[in-house]
Amino acid sequence: MRDLTSGSERNQIFRFALPMLIGNLFQQFYNIIDSIIVGNFINKEALAAVGASFPVIFTLISFVIGIGSGATIVISQFFGGKEYDKVVRAIDTTFIFMFFVSIIITTLGLIFGEEIFGLLQLPEDLLPQAMVYFSIYIGGSFVFFGFQTTSSILRGLGDSKTPLYFLMIATIFNVLLDLLFILVFNMGIAGAALATVISQGGAFITAIIYLNRTHELIRFSFKGMVFDKDIFKKSLRIGLPTSFQQSFIAIGMTALMGIVNQFGTNVIAAYSVGMRLNSLATLPAMNFGSALSMFVGQNLGAGKIERVRKGYLSTLVMSAIISVIVSIVVVLFGSQLMSLFTKDTSVIAIGSEYLLIVGSFYIIFSVMFSTIGVLRGAGATIITMISSLLSLWAVRLPIAWWLSGEIGYEGIWWANPIGWAVGLAIVLAYYLSGRWKAKGVVATRPN
Repeated sequence: MRDLTSGSERNQIFRFALPMLIGNLFQQFYNIIDSIIVGNFINKEALAAVGASFPVIFTLISFVIGIGSGATIVISQFFGGKEYDKVVRAIDTTFIFMFFVSIIITTLGLIFGEEIFGLLQLPEDLLPQAMVYFSIYIGGSFVFFGFQTTSSILRGLGDSKTPLYFLMIATIFNVLLDLLFILVFNMGIAGAALATVISQGGAFITAIIYLNRTHELIRFSFKGMVFDKDIFKKSLRIGLPTSFQQSFIAIGMTALMGIVNQFGTNVIAAYSVGMRLNSLATLPAMNFGSALSMFVGQNLGAGKIERVRKGYLSTLVMSAIISVIVSIVVVLFGSQLMSLFTKDTSVIAIGSEYLLIVGSFYIIFSVMFSTIGVLRGAGATIITMISSLLSLWAVRLPIAWWLSGEIGYEGIWWANPIGWAVGLAIVLAYYLSGRWKAKGVVATRPN
């Protein structure tokens, strides 16, 4: 566990963000490797089907992820305030909640999956493969929630290295199982989904065994767990805005997929690959923002406001530099990146245009997520929810729908950076107001 309330702000944030960034890069490799193998060894229809499944999957799991993020902030602030008995109860409460809600999510997904794809106007030739991938993936949501919860709790305690080790092992197994199921057993798209579920399940089980034997605060055993209503209410107070934010974002992204679906298999496949690469490219900014949230949570719990401001400025600089470098790579080598996933020239051309438009504006995304990191760490999640919802529902979706009718699918691409700019304007204005300083769970004490 790492105490983030002393030492160099820049070094603390960087050292905390780096293992988390590497871990999330490996997490993204789950999806990227699936897409590369599916695109190269099955066909572009399977590649499009995998991409079309993810907005639906994200819609079903997003609400739970938001509650988990609230619990993580609560844990980090209790830990920063050295209230270790409450840390233990918060961990127990989070695990219990995640277990039961995962059962509900799996049930809903298996019952209504096909109806959801129908509402999104997914081309009929893609539906069978999309349903196979989706059903297997969502059927394994318990292990996904379990591993994500364990990793989030450890990060809330200042430990970003342990989740990384387990994730690296899981990613290696995912690659091997992908190749085994698809190339050797000829299982097609089902093999890609099954490889992901098995790999994450193995990572979760291994993490639990390790933590039960070595960690002083985490003990995964339903027999000894206690559900604390008061702590759960605190988690809900912070997490619900993020949950609603995540849910509405997921629904919005699903609606956006519905717009993309109208342009056929080539555009769907290109957009699917573009999203994978975009997710990878924006990871540094997102992880610096997440590390800053933990930094802010602990330092607000310890009453060190000035360290929060310095940490924010340091994060802005580090994140912006990396984002500019990533933009240059994505813009200059978009075609080469697309060709890793498919050899279809039409898909490559469409995807390269997506990367050129969206990749040119990563600096806006970077500053936005650094600012969001401060607000979330302080518990000011309502304003981040408002920002995300307005930028998506009031800006990105309407512009994507309107511009796609005027200039074609390129209009969907342009809607992305425009939405980021609006989101940045909202959160930056709130940060400059200073109102976020009074949002902590633990009362702020003067230095």
